[in-house]
Parts: sequence; C-alpha cells; structure tokens
Amino acid sequence: MGATATGKSALGIEVAQALGAEIVSVDAMQAYRGLDAGTDKPTAAMRARVVHHLVDAYPASHELTAAEFQVAARAAIEDIRARGKRVLLVGGSGLYFRAVVDDLRFPPRAPEVRLRLEREAERRGAPVLHARLARLDPAAAARIDPGNARRVVRALEAVEAGGAPFPGDAWSRYESVFHLRAAGLRLPRSELFARISSRVDRMMAAGLVDEARALDAVGLSRTARQAVGYRQVLEASPQAGEEELREAIVAATKRLVRRQESWFGADPRVRWFDPRERDVVAAMTAFFTAPATATAPSGSV
Repeated sequence: MGATATGKSALGIEVAQALGAEIVSVDAMQAYRGLDAGTDKPTAAMRARVVHHLVDAYPASHELTAAEFQVAARAAIEDIRARGKRVLLVGGSGLYFRAVVDDLRFPPRAPEVRLRLEREAERRGAPVLHARLARLDPAAAARIDPGNARRVVRALEAVEAGGAPFPGDAWSRYESVFHLRAAGLRLPRSELFARISSRVDRMMAAGLVDEARALDAVGLSRTARQAVGYRQVLEASPQAGEEELREAIVAATKRLVRRQESWFGADPRVRWFDPRERDVVAAMTAFFTAPATATAPSGSV
C-alpha cells in the first residue's frame, strides 16, 4: 500500500513473483473497465507475469461500493488460498483495503434518502449537513471532512436508514480478519510530487481527456466520476486548455496523496519501505515470509 506514484504496481509484480502469490487489487478505480489512461493500471504484460484479481472487474457505469468490493475481494482471496497460493493485496484505496482485511460492516443503503440528502447538500452545502451529522453521530462526523459531501451524505443516509449511528468502533481497532502483514511504500514529498507531475504528463499523453469524455458520453457512475483526472476533465469549463487541466489534476493528486498518507500512516500494522532502495524487493519478501512473532503474525494475506 501507499500513496499514488510510489510505484506500488511495479513493485507488487516483483514481490508477488518472489512469493509465488497472486495479486488482489485494492484500487477503487482500477476496478473499472475503460478507466485506463488515468489510473495507471498494470499493463497487459504485467498481468501476464502475475495473475491479478479485481482489475477491470466492473463496467464504468457500475456504482461500486466498499461493501460490494469487500465481498468480491474476500471471494478472490478464498479462491487463491484454496489453490494453495499466497495472496498479495496491492493498491492505494485505504477504505477498500480496510473493508477487505478488517471486520468492517456497512449499514444498509436507502437511495431515496440519499437523493434527498444530495439535493440538500447542493442547496445548502456539505458543512450544514456535517453539523447535523455531528449531532446524530459524533464519531462518524469526527472522521469525515466537513467539505466531503459524498461521505457526509453517506453517513447521514446510514443514520436515517438504520436508525443507528454509522458503525465506528471497528475503525479504531485495526484488527484483521486475516493473518496479515502490511507493507507500505513511502517517498519524500519532493520526489513524490515530481513523480506525480510526470505521471500526469503520461496520463495526458495517453489520451485522458478524450477517454474521460467518451466514457461520460456512454454513462459513468458517480463513483467512477470521482477518479482523479476524470473528475477534473468532466468538471472543467469547455474553454479550459490542456495546461489548465493538467494543473488541476496535479493539484488534485497531491490532495489525494495527503489523504492516503494520513490514512495509511495511522495504521500501526504498516511496515514502511523506501521503493528507491536497491534491495527493496528482497526486503519486502523477507518481511512477508519471516517466522511469526507476537507483533508480526504470519500471513496468508
């Protein structure tokens, strides 16, 4: 795991081969077919080297949820384990990672309630709804940025649909349903931001703008529309030039990186590695295969 542009996909291939593992992607946007230019998916050549699960698993029109992903990823894990192979999770979507490995249970959905709340958020602003959430479910409100309308609406939807607070105690426990070892990739901000700049250049050169507009023309789910790069293209004014779009995508990616670093940095299970180190693959492989100790359980995931 780790922030965008730390090299998770490429290193994941090397480590998976060393472990004899198959990869289960925990990248929310790589799960969508058609979101190619902006998600830095493993290439066909990479997937030929190691079997990948949950890459290109859903059409871009599908409204993928963490609860649905949890079920699909755990099914993939059990299939891999039943065939006697190791499982390596690779990705940077913190919510999806924890949905898969931890005992998180998601409240029911109520589309009519969500639609009403979304319309209210558009009229009155997310902070107004966040203040309401703080009265009804203080623990959930404390975890959610007041400006994040989507998450505020989801938490209020859970309260209204279930009549109970959004479950929160499991979020603070970091207790996996699997025997788990977690390796994170981390880089100095200056180098990471330089990589982000280069990555966005590659995205633009690969046809991100045309891809985003073509997907939008045939229908994108609300979740898929949130993908960094695609959202900036689709929300830009028709007069926006390529450089303006590029700057918006770079800025959005840096904001994503800060959230990822905060999310994974709070997880006490993570052992951090520098992807620039020459022996990083050997070091990570040794970490995953070392005998169990009281603080580092042996892991099938």
